[in-house]
Amino acid sequence: MLLEIREKVHGLFASIILVFICVLFGLWGIQNYLGGGKEAALVTVGDKEFFQRDVTQAYQQYAQNLAGMKFDEESIKKQAIEKLVSDEVLLQHVQSQKLAVSDNVARDFIQGLEYFQKDGKFDKNQYQTLLSSQGMSSDEFVERIKKALVMEQFQKTIVDSAFVTPVEVSNYFKIQNQQRDLEYVTIPVAASSQQPADEEVNSYYQQHQDSYQTEEQVSINYVELSLDKLAAEVKPTEEQLKAYYQEQKAQFTSKERRRISHILFAFSKDPSADQLALAKAQQAKQALKTKDFAALASEVSDDKLTAKKGGDLGLFNVGVMEKAFEEAASNLKLGEVSEPVKSAFGYHLIKVTELTSGEEKPYEAVKAELTKAYQKAQAESQFSALGEKLAQVSYENPDNLEATANVLGGEISKTGWFTRNQGQGIAADEKVRLAAFSEEVLKGNNSEPVEIGSDKLVVLRMQAHQPSATKPLNEVKAQVIAAIQHDKAQQAAANLANQIQTELNAGKPIAQVADAFHLAVKKVNGLVRTANDLPANIRQAVFRAPKPKAGQSSIVVVDDLAGGKIVANITKVTEGGMTDADKTKQAAIEKNMATAFGRSQFEAVMSALQAKADISIKTVKP
Repeated sequence: MLLEIREKVHGLFASIILVFICVLFGLWGIQNYLGGGKEAALVTVGDKEFFQRDVTQAYQQYAQNLAGMKFDEESIKKQAIEKLVSDEVLLQHVQSQKLAVSDNVARDFIQGLEYFQKDGKFDKNQYQTLLSSQGMSSDEFVERIKKALVMEQFQKTIVDSAFVTPVEVSNYFKIQNQQRDLEYVTIPVAASSQQPADEEVNSYYQQHQDSYQTEEQVSINYVELSLDKLAAEVKPTEEQLKAYYQEQKAQFTSKERRRISHILFAFSKDPSADQLALAKAQQAKQALKTKDFAALASEVSDDKLTAKKGGDLGLFNVGVMEKAFEEAASNLKLGEVSEPVKSAFGYHLIKVTELTSGEEKPYEAVKAELTKAYQKAQAESQFSALGEKLAQVSYENPDNLEATANVLGGEISKTGWFTRNQGQGIAADEKVRLAAFSEEVLKGNNSEPVEIGSDKLVVLRMQAHQPSATKPLNEVKAQVIAAIQHDKAQQAAANLANQIQTELNAGKPIAQVADAFHLAVKKVNGLVRTANDLPANIRQAVFRAPKPKAGQSSIVVVDDLAGGKIVANITKVTEGGMTDADKTKQAAIEKNMATAFGRSQFEAVMSALQAKADISIKTVKP
């Protein structure tokens, strides 16, 4: 258990363990809670039914999250369905417990999502545009966010309540900081030049045909909704642009830049101190007739921090200082020094040391930029409405693109051939390829609208499909021979590693065994888990190996990164303890350990809930 915790409290797990509900759950195409029409349900959880569309979208989300990575498709299908079921079991449980999230909490969460923000603030147009692109109403989205948040809330009550004891922390550091001494030999893969017989080549080819497949390919037809294209079609009049210029004038006006310095004469609550400070300020004002402001500030200012810099306060920002101070600083000319100005701190002499006037760019100077901004602003509302219509028409006409194309003016585009992993043009986008190879599209139906960036939507359908096929032997014979030779070389290395392991287990010294096979022995003393002396897979195997017992060796055989084998003999294990460096991060370690315990407890709760739930899963494909 401690080994598991040690692994979980390090690396990515520690930083994401509390992130149960991601934004993707609430936004990007997850339709777990939509009805499925009249088709047969593929997955049921209690009274809730999930259909092919739900399963496909769950799979696509998982695949998108693994963008650029190699993964086993069947495994991802299974994980996607398990997540679908797990989410629904949890949702039904929290609903049965009458747990809820208020409208205000959901609203604040939504407004904090970066997807809906522009210039760091919530943008309602952006919000409506993105929801429309997903064919989703605001009420529906808010309801999903509420469900997601209440599910997260339930999880956190379990995870955040977990704790660890001092003994558990001590045991953790014993394992984490453990040191091991070892001796090891490396068995390389020797290149083989032996030519296999034709019968062997043919037999290997027949057994490994999956390794010699052409890639599955498709070509698609598609319609595209582009914000840029809509914007280009907007032809504003001069009057419209001038009116828009007045609305957006602040965007084309640079602020005044004003840098100030001050000399402070502080006073206490004693009335006489007030008069004394004022007198000092007036005297200093007279002295400035013959003395440099910065020099005088460094001598007499009671603001010792700025006095070292000649009284410099940096760029002046309204709203930071008291009103009287700000009014004086705002009205001074460049190089001018104010009369004594009273604040809660004392009396100030203020000087403007740098002044750049604000500038308002004239209409003609920004007309081109203004036109583009106006076109985009006008196109965004149209984009939102068309996106919603596009989703509706595509869903109502799944067997053709004509009706969908008519929404956008009737244009249907097409691509060349592309694979699941690579394409050109619009197929260069992974989300397009995922949709093109989805079960629905391969069956001849339209895809759902696919979002490309934040300004483009496409609906696609298959034009042609080329399934993967086995390449003929005469085309791949050289590859088959090379594979056979490599397999034999690896097997020879594995056999030798097993032989060495057997002899070491029999009590022979590693130096004697290595000498017999002309191998060099290397030693590592005090190996720790975080060391870079050895590759990570070897360190992991060494620390997972049992401790050596009296009169017995602890031998592990590990794959070498070069393809060979490594045989290691662990000779000594030294228990670890808490170092001074560990003490500085002990609180964080304890928190991560508690979180890992809490996560395990939550998983146990979920297992119990799923065991009680009425769950049915048919054989499904994404």
